[in-house]
Amino acid sequence: MAFETISELRVRYAETDQMGVVYHANYLVWCEIGRTDFIRRAGRSYADLERDGVLLAVSDASLRFLASARYDDPVRVVTALSAIGSRGMSFAYRIERADTGAMLVRAATSLVCINRDGRLATLPRDVRTWLEGVMHGERAHAGEVARG
Repeated sequence: MAFETISELRVRYAETDQMGVVYHANYLVWCEIGRTDFIRRAGRSYADLERDGVLLAVSDASLRFLASARYDDPVRVVTALSAIGSRGMSFAYRIERADTGAMLVRAATSLVCINRDGRLATLPRDVRTWLEGVMHGERAHAGEVARG
């Protein structure tokens, strides 16, 4: 079983638009929350990776909107690492209503490793090995919940 994390939050008023629904760009913020929680629950933090010179930049993002979330709705972001390569990785997300399980958005992001000058870099071998282990459930405990 692949390692997934669950991040839970409530829709804040500032995240809604004039029609009372979550503004579409906020789903990308929620993906970032899920990705950050995933990395932390897998055993490291983004801050640790950056201190070690591993900088990750989003190179691609896609979202498929299925239903709307509204102010104060409980939301769950389920995050999994879907691919790892020599220079980057991809994540898959399911964003759901936490109370009903209704699917709101399916999303995916791809990240590339860059150096401090912003140039494409190779993921350090230890980071790649760690993430490959996580992706295959070898290094993390499935079912951990991160609450935001």
